[in-house]
Formats: sequence, structure tokens, C-alpha cells
Amino acid sequence: MNSATGSPLVGIIMGSDSDLPVMKDAAEILKEFGLESEVKVLSAHRTPDQAIEYAKTAETNGLKVIIAGAGGAAHLAGVTAGNTVLPVIGVPISTKALKGIDSLLSTAQMPPGVPVATVAINGAKNAGILAAQIIAEGNPELREKLRSYKKKMEKDVLAKTEKLADIGYEAYLNQ
Repeated sequence: MNSATGSPLVGIIMGSDSDLPVMKDAAEILKEFGLESEVKVLSAHRTPDQAIEYAKTAETNGLKVIIAGAGGAAHLAGVTAGNTVLPVIGVPISTKALKGIDSLLSTAQMPPGVPVATVAINGAKNAGILAAQIIAEGNPELREKLRSYKKKMEKDVLAKTEKLADIGYEAYLNQ
């Protein structure tokens, strides 16, 4: 939360409620870092006026970063980035037809002057971590939470390496 106003610092928007099973990962990791978010369904194609209004008022409403997830002709992140100066992180959502490649290209291939930081297909968790890293600029407490998170990842991987060495790959796979 924004301690000064009590409002969320990260907006999480998605083109359809069918994207929520992916996009919840961003909200959950942000919560782990002590950052609340607002979550909305806004479509660049079906609710263009509302999507543009959201982007134009996001800064005034106290947001610092917007995470936009969409599948198929994934224009939500680009439309958002075209209507705000806030950092926009795009999450391409996997599709049945092209397994998210269409979403990835629609999200990443922005024209000069309209940047969208794009994470992996269905990479909402990384989008949340990146949003936290952006907000952590000038916030030592949040930076420390991010350092601790990375240290925990390191510890978890090293524990797996040790267990693999102890029991061998066959037993490891069969557990």
C-alpha cells in the first residue's frame, strides 16, 4: 500500500477474466513483498474507453506501476503504455491456437517511444517481482525483502542440488 494515501501502488489489469488464473500470481507475489494491488478486467478491444481512462488516471490515482496481461492480439499493455508515463509490464497470456507466441509478439513489439517491459508467456509472477523492484528504488525496506527473497531462492536451489547428489537422479525423479 501507499502509506501516504492507503491506496495500491500496482495496478494489475487483464483483457479477460479467463486471464485471472495467470495474473493472480502477480498479486500474490506483490502481497508477499507487502505491496497491495488493484485487479481489474479491462479490454483494449471490448472496453477501449475504460482501458484508456484507467491508463490516463493511474498516476493521479497513486499507482507507480501497471501490469497488463492479455492473450491473442494482446494490445492491452501497449494501449496502456501509450496513455501513461508509468512503467508498464506486459504479461503475454498463453493461447490455444499459438501457445502464447501471438500474445508475446503483440506485447513486446512496441513502436519507439511506447516501451512495455515484457515478461515470459504466463510470467505474471516475474511481472510482480519486477514491479516490486521498480518500486523499491529509494525504499530500503522493500529492497531488503527482495534481497531476502533471492537468498531464499538460492538456498532452495542449493538444497535441491545437495539432495540430488545424495540420492541420485533416478531416486530424485521418483520421489
